[in-house]
Amino acid sequence: MNDLTLIDNFLDHYWLSSGASQNTLSAYRSDLKLFSKWLNTPLIKVDDKDISNYFAHRQLTPATQARILTCIRTFYQYLLSAQTIDSNPADKLHHPKQTQKLPTFLNITEVEQLLGAPDKKTIFGVRDRAMLELLYSCGLRVSELINLDYHNINLNEEYIRIHGKGNKERMLPMGEIAMDYLTIYEQKARSFLLKSGQTDAYFLSNRGVGMSRQNFFYIIKAYATKAGIDKPLSPHTLRHAFATHLVQQGADLRSVQLMLGHSDISTTQIYTHIQNTHLKSQHYKHHPRG
Repeated sequence: MNDLTLIDNFLDHYWLSSGASQNTLSAYRSDLKLFSKWLNTPLIKVDDKDISNYFAHRQLTPATQARILTCIRTFYQYLLSAQTIDSNPADKLHHPKQTQKLPTFLNITEVEQLLGAPDKKTIFGVRDRAMLELLYSCGLRVSELINLDYHNINLNEEYIRIHGKGNKERMLPMGEIAMDYLTIYEQKARSFLLKSGQTDAYFLSNRGVGMSRQNFFYIIKAYATKAGIDKPLSPHTLRHAFATHLVQQGADLRSVQLMLGHSDISTTQIYTHIQNTHLKSQHYKHHPRG
């Protein structure tokens, strides 16, 4: 069995067993194909030295090396389970130490400036304001936002149903302001964008189909520029702002974890670090002996 067939079989199995997103599957496919191309031996003949030499050749950042090592280890664990190999060559390798990088932090004033940037007098402004409000109100991943279907949103019951990573479902409450803008979007913009087409996608592009990740990325970057926010921004920034502001206002970490859909609370603890960093900067800025 050649390397490409092994990779395809692994990805099919991984998708069925984990419910991984298409983005993850594409990244794993790319990582494994690059690794296979670099090797002078078939994938099933690899040992731990081959993997170490590969990383030495690539000279990757610690974060990228850790991601690729996870991919390779998972791939060989699949081959081991399928009895294609006798041992996992990646088991002896360890993730490189990484310095924890805090995500871009937006304060409440900056969030309000960003949310206020769309022109509510236009169809697209109404749609964009609704998307930004919902993103911040619920702390959604961008994939969760753009993949929302009409039946996932219940304005009467004030909740949305999200299918997150691993196809795990969670129910999230919506804030009143977000619901107001969703109502305006449904009444004034969605039917116009839908034109004469038929789709269950909730947020629509100017072509009457579901919004894409790339399109929304450009939209939020444009509004950040309009709002005068001079920070590196992406749709994920509002998810970070959602969690950070909840922690700042006293929300318990377990509740924030559930709302974000994190499987491990250690992932959520980064927002405690952001809070501590913010408090330290405020002390330094305002205390007479800071």
